[in-house]
Amino acid sequence: MATVMAVAGASLQVTETSIPGVFVVQPRVFRDPRGFFMETYRENVLAEAGIHDQFVQDNHSHSSRGVLRGLHYQLRNPQAKLCRVARGEVFDVAVDVRLGSPTFGKWVGEVLSGENCKQLYIPRGFAHGFVVLSHTVDFLYKCSDYYVASDDRGVLWNDPDIGIDWPISSPLLSDKDQGYARLSQIAQDQLPRYQP
Repeated sequence: MATVMAVAGASLQVTETSIPGVFVVQPRVFRDPRGFFMETYRENVLAEAGIHDQFVQDNHSHSSRGVLRGLHYQLRNPQAKLCRVARGEVFDVAVDVRLGSPTFGKWVGEVLSGENCKQLYIPRGFAHGFVVLSHTVDFLYKCSDYYVASDDRGVLWNDPDIGIDWPISSPLLSDKDQGYARLSQIAQDQLPRYQP
């Protein structure tokens, strides 16, 4: 059951998903004839919900309809991510790949768009991916550790054992993303460990 956490008068509402530690963050959007204003990050509100990461890197991805990026994770330099869309729409997915986790191999997905302004918080130890549903998308995300190319790992996007219900059947994939193994085929020393 999802838990909603909020600080009195806060600009963000934080709701836990069906996987503990994965949260949907909903900013309060102030709209008027000029446009809108919202806070997209507020450390004290996230901390109240149990998110204590210090974010050290911001990334911006621009992609076209049908592009699927993922499922990616880092092993020795794991990254928590706070993901949002500035323009366009994606289906954003987090998969628990932490060996020993009670939710190992489970996934959660959320539509993020420039219209709904939702964000998805993905903790360390999860694989992450998204598919673009709009003509183009500007996808932004904060990371709690720096990207290290040699530490890059991944899981096959359509692993039948995970069973992600992607809203597209024939995505555009990089060679790297097409070549990932199924979760069950990844050596245990190449997966993060669950730490309760």
